[in-house]
Amino acid sequence: MNKVTNLIHNDNILLNLDFSSKNDVLKHIATHFVQQGHASSVEQILKELQKREDIDPTVIDTHVAMPHAKLKDITKAGIIVARLKNPIVWNPDTGEEVSLIIMLGLPEHNNNLHIEVISEISQVLLEEGGIQSLLSLATPQEIVNFLDKGVFSLENDNSNFATTGSSVVDLVAVTACPTGIAHTYMAADALKKAAKEQNIIIRVETNGSDGPKNILTEQEISQAKAVIIASDRDLDLSRFNGKKMLSTSAGRGVREASQIIKEALSPSLPILYTSSAQGNQSNPSTKKGVYGQLMTGVSYMLPFVVGGGILIALGFMFGITAHDPSAADYNPIAEFLNTLGGKGAFSLMIPVLAGYIGFGIAERPALMPAMVGGSLAASSGGGFLGGLLAGFLGGYAIVILKKVFAKLPKSLEGIKPVLLYPVFGLLLMGLGLFPLLKNIVVLNSALEGFLNSMNSTNMVLLGALLGGMMAVDMGGPINKAAFTFGIAAIAAGNNFPHAAVMAGGMVPPLALALATTIFKNKFNETEKEAGITCYALGASFITEGAIPFAASHPLIVIPACIVGSTVAGALSMFFGCQLPAPHGGIFVFPLITNVGFYILSIVIGTLITTGIIGTLKKEI
Repeated sequence: MNKVTNLIHNDNILLNLDFSSKNDVLKHIATHFVQQGHASSVEQILKELQKREDIDPTVIDTHVAMPHAKLKDITKAGIIVARLKNPIVWNPDTGEEVSLIIMLGLPEHNNNLHIEVISEISQVLLEEGGIQSLLSLATPQEIVNFLDKGVFSLENDNSNFATTGSSVVDLVAVTACPTGIAHTYMAADALKKAAKEQNIIIRVETNGSDGPKNILTEQEISQAKAVIIASDRDLDLSRFNGKKMLSTSAGRGVREASQIIKEALSPSLPILYTSSAQGNQSNPSTKKGVYGQLMTGVSYMLPFVVGGGILIALGFMFGITAHDPSAADYNPIAEFLNTLGGKGAFSLMIPVLAGYIGFGIAERPALMPAMVGGSLAASSGGGFLGGLLAGFLGGYAIVILKKVFAKLPKSLEGIKPVLLYPVFGLLLMGLGLFPLLKNIVVLNSALEGFLNSMNSTNMVLLGALLGGMMAVDMGGPINKAAFTFGIAAIAAGNNFPHAAVMAGGMVPPLALALATTIFKNKFNETEKEAGITCYALGASFITEGAIPFAASHPLIVIPACIVGSTVAGALSMFFGCQLPAPHGGIFVFPLITNVGFYILSIVIGTLITTGIIGTLKKEI
């Protein structure tokens, strides 16, 4: 008995809907889903649907989208088919429009139902004329009848898209999408069908929400002419080392399966690990270009920022210098927390950022040279910007080497990942990084000299400059130059500059925290979670908490933070605030003169940055 027609009814067919935005459609569908008794909370359903769309829009073919939710709140599985009067943009990055939305709502505890349902729907849609029929049928009953008839015909077709148990296979494939629900299985079905049409024998492994299924054997991998990876997330590809590989997205696996099969059998298909430039294909980490590469680095770096920052902040509760064994207020717990957070997590933050930016560009071979470059950047004063540079240099060094070594004899393929890429990748990265790092050091020295020359001039201008510098690279050389100047001023008996430095340094994380709270529809779920942590990091004067946002949206976040921090630093000087402590955050507020006006300075700077980000950043 098929699963689809047990879950779809006339009442769940919504025709001639008139909406102009994706969010309005999703809200209407979620509301109807709850009204039909499938779940109790519209908010929970809508949140889950939007969360999946934030990861990657669920367009599966021209005119069709398949949003889906799998939650504890769903007590009865159901399918809603919604058809619009006029197409709306579903993927703002590509401009893809849809007129037909098939929404799946499934209970969290049922691990097999969603696989069966999606497989049945995808095969109906993939049949010639399937989508056009659903777009043109006039009544809900006609649509139900069409789906019922389509699935029934599939059940009675004794042929199988997948060839299993064969002694020889032409191709092997792995499919995966961010949530492991829809695109994973639809891409698998599309590849099987396309392979059958071309008389190609294929075995497809799915990496869905319930784990890998139909796992490829070593024999199948070794016999296959090539490997297809249709995935929107990172996978361990080491078992395919030395095989020809075509890497693309799960969405393209659904829409362009026939073309993918042809490309996979091309004699010019490169050997793993390579990033192909054919057509629209890309590897999972690079499908969104530079933004995707940055986000790969940021996603791996974020736990280091959060974990290290919170532990450092907790350490300050025992005293600003309590982590120092030579200090009067020394506390071993504070030293322990500072060691874990500062010397541990924070010391690895920049290398991890750089390493996984490189990974996002050229996968595993780029990890080592990029991470080494990030470590060198961090230790030599390159900071956050140096780490970004090292990541891109390490990644694209491997891209170049893959092209250079592409024509080596096949007998030498095995030494590429273990010898050629590590040695020459590290050399190329270093040759590009070292001259630029020297320029950063020169810039740092020049900035310190310039600041010292301003010490006796306009204090408000000095405060503005110091505050703004704290937000330029958020822990990098420019930030550290301003911080060092503030410490030097304290040593010289001048407590005004460091107050401006701290005000400017607290604004970026506090502003991003506030922005993710107020403008929730402009940030994805990961950013919202990071925003909550930024409240604690900002209050603790840990500017690095804003780095993930700066890396993701540099053209908006960095200028906005500079403006707000500049204002906060200038106001601190204007109000005559002084800070004698060599660090900062709310822990030293009792030491600040004119503390009320000082808090006001930080609040104003934070609101300005939040307002700019909220105005300029587009809704997701």
